[in-house]
Amino acid sequence: MPDSTHHTVPYRTYALILVLLLVLTGISVAVTQIELTKWSTLVALLLAGIKTSLVMAIFMHLKFDQRIFRVMAILIILLLGVVMVVTFLDYLFR
Repeated sequence: MPDSTHHTVPYRTYALILVLLLVLTGISVAVTQIELTKWSTLVALLLAGIKTSLVMAIFMHLKFDQRIFRVMAILIILLLGVVMVVTFLDYLFR
């Protein structure tokens, strides 16, 4: 049976998340100007992961959905992480 309760997210929350996303984007642009050698890819991926989780939780309302949707999203992200690790390991050992 579908859940008939509705949730309301205040505009202030959306505005705060927007500002946070803009700050994180600015940080990711600033990191490209710093020479981090092999760590720059890891930092870029971590920042992208943080921004993705914010968008999924707040803007896609995953925070308010049923638990199964959160579990599925986490499993998909973990699968994507495993694929990326295997790809980078292949690149590293060539």
